[in-house]
Amino acid sequence: MPPPADIVKVAIEWPGANAQLIEMDQKRPLSSIIREVCDGWSLSGSEQFALRYADGPQLYITEQSRGEIKNGTILRLAISPARAARQLLERIQSHVIDARLEALKELAKLSADPTFAAEFINMEGIGTLARLVESGTHFGEMLAFTLTAFLELMDHGIVSWDLISLSFIKQIASYVNQPMVDVSILQRSLAILESMVLNSHSLYHRVAQEITVGQLIGHLQVSNQEIQTYAIALINALFLKAPEDRRQEMASSLAQKHLRSIILNHVIRGNRPIKAEMAHQLYVLQVLTFNLLEERMMTKMDPNDQAQRDIIFELRRIAFDGENDPTGTEKRKAMYTKDYKMLGFTNHVNPAMDFTQTPPGMLALDNMLYLAKVHQDTYIRIVLENSSREDKHECPFGRCAIELTRMLCEILQVGELPNEGCNDYHPMFFTHDRAWEEFFCVCIQLLNKTWKEMRATAEDFNKVMQVVREQITRALAMKPASLDQLKNKLRGLSYSEILRLRQSERMSQDDFQSPPIIELRERIQPEILELIKQQRLNRLCEGSCFRKLGNRRRQEKFWFCRLSLNHKVLHYGDLEESPQGEVPFELLSDKIPVSDIKSVVTGKDCPHMKEKSALKQNKEVLELAFSVLYDPDETLNFVAPNKYEYCIWTDGLCALLGREMGSDLTRSDLDTLISMEMKLRLLDLENITIPDAPPPVPKEPSSYNFTYNYS
Repeated sequence: MPPPADIVKVAIEWPGANAQLIEMDQKRPLSSIIREVCDGWSLSGSEQFALRYADGPQLYITEQSRGEIKNGTILRLAISPARAARQLLERIQSHVIDARLEALKELAKLSADPTFAAEFINMEGIGTLARLVESGTHFGEMLAFTLTAFLELMDHGIVSWDLISLSFIKQIASYVNQPMVDVSILQRSLAILESMVLNSHSLYHRVAQEITVGQLIGHLQVSNQEIQTYAIALINALFLKAPEDRRQEMASSLAQKHLRSIILNHVIRGNRPIKAEMAHQLYVLQVLTFNLLEERMMTKMDPNDQAQRDIIFELRRIAFDGENDPTGTEKRKAMYTKDYKMLGFTNHVNPAMDFTQTPPGMLALDNMLYLAKVHQDTYIRIVLENSSREDKHECPFGRCAIELTRMLCEILQVGELPNEGCNDYHPMFFTHDRAWEEFFCVCIQLLNKTWKEMRATAEDFNKVMQVVREQITRALAMKPASLDQLKNKLRGLSYSEILRLRQSERMSQDDFQSPPIIELRERIQPEILELIKQQRLNRLCEGSCFRKLGNRRRQEKFWFCRLSLNHKVLHYGDLEESPQGEVPFELLSDKIPVSDIKSVVTGKDCPHMKEKSALKQNKEVLELAFSVLYDPDETLNFVAPNKYEYCIWTDGLCALLGREMGSDLTRSDLDTLISMEMKLRLLDLENITIPDAPPPVPKEPSSYNFTYNYS
């Protein structure tokens, strides 16, 4: 007979004594259980003790968190959080250096515990740490542990960052501005400054006054990628929180300091692989840089503004050499109308009206002028070769440039805030100071080429734009390292190649519609589904690493989860860093019997998405979230690192529970593998002419290559 749901069997340790094996009744007050444990070791004053986990982060157990204790958990009797906080507060002020160092080391570890943190903060502990920093008498390890403890305590959000003094900010900034400083101190100082900027509007201004862009850029030229990551994170924070009128000024300053080329040469093209957090910070910087275009994108052209109209005149002059304009007003007006028609504007009389829709607003005109001035030969060739055509197949340059600009803004999400957890940066945008404009120039040439390949007319405009969008998004998905590589990728994605790819992808949906073929497909499908199911379960047995979402993103914490080889238990546990390979079961301290799992929920139905309002608003994180619900009313919450892992895990868990696998990845795999198998079987027509014959023996699973590039 199974034990009651409210009883968990645990072991409790105490230094120098044999462990106690007890059945913990979760309905009893925790204080009563602690008193009983203390009596077992003849310890008096049970109110001075508490229970902590013996493994992992070793967090204190409270009435609120005790429900997370599982059968077989090893606990440790320890002094209570209040008593520990009081003792450490006294010890970190000791005049004995070694004693103070040990106390700060222990404090740095305990500060991550929210229960301890609340007690320490209530005793004015943060103020004590701040004074130790402001004194300027701590160096090396002692200072590093002090800063670590301070950062961990502040990260709980119990006290406001606005309470931080100016002298503390100056002291932290001095560590960042020093040419030679210990790496651990520099890391924590950069992290503290970033948190100040992100969490307090008033502190942003103070930090911005103390930190020079030049010093931060200097930290990007070191060989330590962690320091580089922290430095870019602080640059991003300053960029993100800067007033709108300051962002362009800051961008100009960063350009003068050659930020882009330094990142390209010392980070992207460095000798070390880009880690996930660095990739995220590069993505954030890319987004914030492109967001500088938002103002122009949302600015309508004023048809009465002569300076703006002069830009259109300049486009006409470069294309048609406007020096030989007729002298008469009427003749000149008629010529302008003709020229604007040849330039491909929708409004031939007043082309300024073409730029009154936002987006793309004036950004489209900026792009056109850049092409005309910087790539003048290309501009003239595109305009003239289309304006001289008489067969209705001319490509309207003006209309195309405006629509293309709007499309590129959508693809690169100009004006949207960065997504938490997204690492989708493009190296090629760091290879040119005018990357946006150059990207447009490459794409407008692609559009002109595709228009000719499709032999399009004005009625085909939307069809052409759809093809061009597909060409661009497919090329970007290949992550070209430079604009030249982008051109090469696009050359390989001609209109005929897009048709071939579409046909290939549609084959499983459109082909083989005759009744015998449909019958064969239905016969094959269960075999292929079983094959996919086994692949998903095998991947769950290998396991995956997941990142814990917290208030301070860069201080990454990881956990790993994998299915036992007999498919009966989910093992999971915390990790100090992202693993390079498979994590042994012995290192995963927690487990859930599969028989206890009730269901799997996704997206907004997940408990951790309902709890975190910030995450709830983040579409990307929401799409990667899933939770395992298991007895008794417990949850294990996930946020997958990418869409592929999300599909693998949600499908695998559904397969584990005997439910239908319904992800896009499974549908795609099913169609692809069925098509492959049908083609092989159709080589021998006997497979479909014997109505009652059993299905042929399927190929061995190993003959299918489950290697994906799912993005």
